[in-house]
Amino acid sequence: MNNSVSTVTVIFTVYGPPGPYNLAFFIFIFVLYMSILCINLFLVLVICIESSLHRPMYILLVNLAISGVIGSSSVCPTIMKYLLMEKQESSLIGCLTQVFFTSVYGCWVYGILALMAYDRYVSICKPLQYHSIMTPTKVKLLLVVVYLIPCSLSAFQVYLTSRIQLCKHTIDKLLCDSRAVVNLSCVKSTFLTVYGLLLATCLIILPFLLVVLSYVHILMVSLKTSKESQKKALRTCTSHLVTFINFSVATFFGVIYHHLNLHLPTAVNIFISMHFFVIPPLLHPIIYGIKTQEIWRSINKIVRRKIIQL
Repeated sequence: MNNSVSTVTVIFTVYGPPGPYNLAFFIFIFVLYMSILCINLFLVLVICIESSLHRPMYILLVNLAISGVIGSSSVCPTIMKYLLMEKQESSLIGCLTQVFFTSVYGCWVYGILALMAYDRYVSICKPLQYHSIMTPTKVKLLLVVVYLIPCSLSAFQVYLTSRIQLCKHTIDKLLCDSRAVVNLSCVKSTFLTVYGLLLATCLIILPFLLVVLSYVHILMVSLKTSKESQKKALRTCTSHLVTFINFSVATFFGVIYHHLNLHLPTAVNIFISMHFFVIPPLLHPIIYGIKTQEIWRSINKIVRRKIIQL
């Protein structure tokens, strides 16, 4: 790592001095962040406690919830801190750490959503082989791959970014992202730009296409079955499909935001930058909680059990 990295400071210019608006945004983000923590951790707790939910789809759902918590935790506390500070600045090391976690968050979620789509594909298209294909060992191995590959590739990207020489030190955004840091460099790095595109292709576009292909196969198989089977397949896939669409929309806004060089109003800046890290982690467990009857039954069972114990 460049010897000067530890002494370099990055300044954020969009927050402004503390005041009523910053305080209002702080309270708003705090409420959302606490809601994300409570809802996701509650869902994880329910699935861990209830043995009937110890199945591949729910194991993947636990990992989706944990990824959401990590993603929101990588930005929410920092933004809340800056909203109350007179001067918003970060060390380059702190900035690059945020770049790493925000990058792997998106890759993890898309990877887990791809595994969920594969699980639904096997469940609907190969029901008799489901238990032999989706074994606990295979699910754990796939999850290791989903976590390790993005971590390794993103860590190398952060390392490359840490080696560039910076001629500017101000970022006109609420948080650090790889493009914003690279734009501070004295000389544009073609290699870093190409590597970033390859990274996005491998870790986001490919899982996206895998999900789409899984649903194409599910649709083709469902069209050959009875109306009742089609309704069952739709019920089985609805939660995952809504979650996938929701996260894809959030990713679309996030990509646009990262490529905007315009000066946006603070409120718009906060909304666009926070949407990717707040809305999906907040909505995903709610979507599954509402749409998945087994989770509702498990929650009711746990509540009744606690009431009886009292």
